[in-house]
Amino acid sequence: MPRQESSLMKEIEAYENMRNALETDHLGEWAVVHDRELTGIYESFDAAAADAVARFGRGPYLIREIGEGAVSLPASVLYNPVTQHAIR
Repeated sequence: MPRQESSLMKEIEAYENMRNALETDHLGEWAVVHDRELTGIYESFDAAAADAVARFGRGPYLIREIGEGAVSLPASVLYNPVTQHAIR
């Protein structure tokens, strides 16, 4: 498994561990997880993405709408941050 994909899987695992608490307090908002830590809660995907890019560059990091299921993306999207930010 490529390093970036492995790192992203760790971010997803961290999100899943905190998901119940996030859904209780922040349903419908957007979470950013980086280095297995929740680094921010945002009102919109655009705000989450802008801050994540400014703080962490190309990542990897996870941006997920709290309360929504995981989105399946093609592998090519995992390695193209410009495309990744265009997907909602």
